[in-house]
Amino acid sequence: MLRLTWVQPEDLLGHELRQARLDGREPSRIEARWRAAGGLEAPSRAGASTHRASRYLRLLAEDLLDELADLPSAFSEDEPTDLARIKTLCPDWPDPPARAGESPTTSTPTQEALEAAWLGRAIGCLLGKPVEKLPLDGIRALARATGNWPLTSYFTARGVPEELLAEHPWNRRSGPTSLAENIDGMPEDDDLDYPILNLVLLRRHGRTFSTADVARLWLEELPAGRTFTAERVAYRNLLTGIEPPHTARHRNPFREWIGARIRADVHGWTNPGDPAAAAGQAHRDAVLTHTANGVYAAMFTAAVIATAATGTADVHSCLRTGRRVIPPRSRLARAIDHALRLAEAHEDFDDVVDELHARYSPAHHWVHAIPNTALLAAALTHADGDFTGSICRAVSGGLDTDSNGATAGSIAGLLAGDPAALPDRWRAPLKNRLATTVADFDGTGFDTLAHLTHLEATRP
Repeated sequence: MLRLTWVQPEDLLGHELRQARLDGREPSRIEARWRAAGGLEAPSRAGASTHRASRYLRLLAEDLLDELADLPSAFSEDEPTDLARIKTLCPDWPDPPARAGESPTTSTPTQEALEAAWLGRAIGCLLGKPVEKLPLDGIRALARATGNWPLTSYFTARGVPEELLAEHPWNRRSGPTSLAENIDGMPEDDDLDYPILNLVLLRRHGRTFSTADVARLWLEELPAGRTFTAERVAYRNLLTGIEPPHTARHRNPFREWIGARIRADVHGWTNPGDPAAAAGQAHRDAVLTHTANGVYAAMFTAAVIATAATGTADVHSCLRTGRRVIPPRSRLARAIDHALRLAEAHEDFDDVVDELHARYSPAHHWVHAIPNTALLAAALTHADGDFTGSICRAVSGGLDTDSNGATAGSIAGLLAGDPAALPDRWRAPLKNRLATTVADFDGTGFDTLAHLTHLEATRP
């Protein structure tokens, strides 16, 4: 039986109940009706439950999703999605760079730095792919079984006891192409597909693109089956005639998950030294699929990268700049601040991870933007921006391992400034080649992607 993931109403309802509690709505009455009718919890790891619900239960789920959406949020004043309101809440919103007397390319990253960023994104993603969806203790056990803990290289199945593999199997989709013994170029992944799509977006529409331009590009270039969580729901909404930004809100319990953050890098790469403009671009992209903290995570990442792209800032000042585009009383701002304090207080990164999981994992899904962005900030801080240290800490912390590794690798690679600065053991297996579902880009080299990105970064 075909069970399409991430869109079944009976599965969305459980996620929406959890999201309601996270964003300050009280769903107890609605949850009681769902339980009384035989409704189940949302799948904890998979995108769809095992069995199809009855027609009655599905219709009830649709009605309850709409009722939940109408509940007032206690956090609405502190966590707006509208960009103008976000700016009013950010007292240290970055000023645009002074242009008078400057060369247009004063702060533009070199093509080599952009290649290092693309490579870093791919390497970090690849490191995290085989252990995506695994619990933290499983990741640690698999790495320790091969003497690779703390992480220093790609995961391998060689030497792992069969009983451990049976208990913690590699990611079904990614294991065959992302273990050290199997890597042959960068395999396809949405963490690379979306940056490529956004490169296409800028080539077609420039930096003044609209959210509708993003939506149109997806319908033309992005296969629906290669979307997940919030992106899949928004895609479905587009197909039913719902227009952005309502695509992010309609029956979309994943609107504060990590999806918008993995699309943010190109917005930072192409706005070097202008974190405000990068955050604005990321916002226009993100509101197609996300709201509030899901949008802030993308804005934060874009602003961090825009600051790193100047080649003059260390990772700590980059993170401080990213923090300036997030409403200070938002849950994401508090989570990042907490993560930075932990990273500065603990010598052993495992202690940082354990504290982050203790605080956020009980309430948040493993793909939610808040714990994942907190982990990312902690990893970059604790590693002091070092490339290997950043990607290994980000992946070793669990949660959305490939996405966190990708963003950490992008930032740390950009700070490294040159592909040659990335250790050969990471770079060589990629063979300057990546697979992608984006038309005309399959098999493209990272040097080519860097060249195209450099053109957009230097476009007037």
